[in-house]
Order: sequence, then structure tokens, then C-alpha cells
Amino acid sequence: MRIIFMGTPDFAVPTLAALHDAAHEILAVYTQPPRPAGRGKKLQPSAVQREAEIRHLEVRIPVSLKSAEEQARFAALEADVAVVAAYGLILPRPVLEAPRHGCLNVHASILPRWRGAAPIHRAVMAGDPTTGVTIMQMEAGLDTGPMLATARTPIEDKTTGVLTTELAELGAQLMVGTLTDLGLLHAVAQDDAEATYAAKIDKAEARIDWSQSAQQIERQVRAMAPFPGAWFELDGERVKLLSAELAEGGGDAGTVLDDALTIACGDGALRPLMLQRAGRPAMERAAFLRGKAVKPGTQVR
Repeated sequence: MRIIFMGTPDFAVPTLAALHDAAHEILAVYTQPPRPAGRGKKLQPSAVQREAEIRHLEVRIPVSLKSAEEQARFAALEADVAVVAAYGLILPRPVLEAPRHGCLNVHASILPRWRGAAPIHRAVMAGDPTTGVTIMQMEAGLDTGPMLATARTPIEDKTTGVLTTELAELGAQLMVGTLTDLGLLHAVAQDDAEATYAAKIDKAEARIDWSQSAQQIERQVRAMAPFPGAWFELDGERVKLLSAELAEGGGDAGTVLDDALTIACGDGALRPLMLQRAGRPAMERAAFLRGKAVKPGTQVR
């Protein structure tokens, strides 16, 4: 098929690669413009732009698709379909309607649960037993279009980072199969009554509230890993908690209970496994404690 691809982060790269490897004709790759990154704040191309350039595909980086000129340029490609994966820009109606089969989106949840910007984080934080990907026919609403295909995977003890990689690959294969069977698939309307909204993660949500249950905090830690990283204060220093396990014990919330850095929560206790001090690499608990002794009875915040 003649395809326009639209995506920006690492999550979108497997879908672009799978479509190109399946011998579809990629007419153009739309992605967000380069952004400042790293210590030098130099402009860095998106993960999708880097992949597209390796594959010698045309890259387009419009700041917006709202202008008539940009929409006409899009329509002039005369695509069969546009494939969208975490692109990051709103698609105006003329763009949605320009390809012969419209625009298909790879969304990282089982819709209508977790419409919005952060479906993987929200699924982990909520304690959902499963998540997955949905291939959806895009329309003007936020992730409201009819569904063409879904695939599921258990969440178990996975972090957002691990799930993002897994769902990216799952979505890539599901999209290739969807395009193969496009004329045979029956679109299923979403039930708006079952919809939940996956709001963008606010950095303030990353701070650990030790009055919550150990189970809630452990989910928060996995949801925030690797970014932005759940954190707490120890002796006035911010420490990221990258992984942890439920532990026996209890006491005043935020109190260190033993030499293994087990911390009392509002209900139960949590034992850190991987931590990171500001400006230092991530390290296992034993290495962390060798560099910074923490006595039982210490209060973390």
C-alpha cells in the first residue's frame, strides 16, 4: 500500500520498520521537529526521524498541520492510508480524510480504557492485570474512533519501560496484519460509557507519598520507571526509587524499619531494590547503602 507514516518516539519505530520491511511504499514520514536534549541542549532528531533517515525515507517535520498549505501538501501524496503511532500533533479533519482509507492509529491500551497521552503509565499505576494495543480508525475525538484489531499482554510486575518496548513490537505486527486484512475487517464502535482517560503524567505525581499502601507505591514505582522516576527525600536529598518489592513489617509511614532499608507505608512496607542519588548512576540497594548508611528509625519523606 501507499502509506504516510506519522510518529515520533521510540514506541513508533518498530511500526515504521515493520511496514517498510513488509514492502509497503512509505511515501513520507511525518515526525515532530528536533528538540533540545542532553547537557548541551543541542537539537536532537526524534527516534522516528533517525530510523527514517537510515532507511532513506522522506522526512517531514511540520510544526503544525493546521494550515491549508500543509494540508494540501499532505493530500498531494495521494496515500492509501496514513499510519499513526504516538505522533504528538492533532490531525485536522482534512488530514484525517485525505488518505483513501483514512488514518489508522496504534494506541497502547485496550480501548476504550485509557484514552489519552499516558495509557501505559496509567494502566500500571491502576493495577490493571492486562493491557495491550488497539488499531483504531482515527476520527476528530480523542482516541474515540472505531476499533479494527486488538492484542493483549499481561502486566504482571513489568515497568512502563518494559511494557512500552513490548507493546511497540506487538503494535507493529498487529498493524502489518491489519493492513493485510483491511478489506475484510469489521470496525467495532467503542463504548463511551466504559472509557477512562489517561492524562499526561505530571512530574508532581512522581513523588512518593508514604501514607499510601505499599502495594500502591510499588505500582507507582513501576509506572514511573524509567521516566520520570518515582522519588523520595532522604536527609534532604532527592533519591529515585527505580524498583522495589513488597515486604513484611509496619510502623509510622516513611520510617526505615531495618538495615535492609525496608520502609513502612500507610499499609505494609516496601523494600527498595534499585535506587539512584542525584548525579549518580542507578545502583542496587546494597551498593547504595555502602555509599550512604541509613539507620533504622530514619524518616524518609
